[in-house]
Amino acid sequence: MTGSSRRLWIPVACLVVVALSSGAAGAANKTKVDQASRRVEQGAKQIGRGKVGPGFKEMFSGIGHTVFEGAKFSGKTMDEFFRKSFGS
Repeated sequence: MTGSSRRLWIPVACLVVVALSSGAAGAANKTKVDQASRRVEQGAKQIGRGKVGPGFKEMFSGIGHTVFEGAKFSGKTMDEFFRKSFGS
């Protein structure tokens, strides 16, 4: 890819990212992502209180759930965006 064609794609990619993030972000339910993120926070707090074993277990299982639920949320958000933009 040459430098000039790469410069052409950068604004297009930015426009797509903005459209995806603003178009349907409020429609999908992200409560499961928030719950998983709270598990990471709770695990980190347990580690800070000296409960290293249970804290690491909670934190890393929370990270796994956050990644999983975040991917599902992103997929649903993108699906909703494309359905609204281009029909069924």
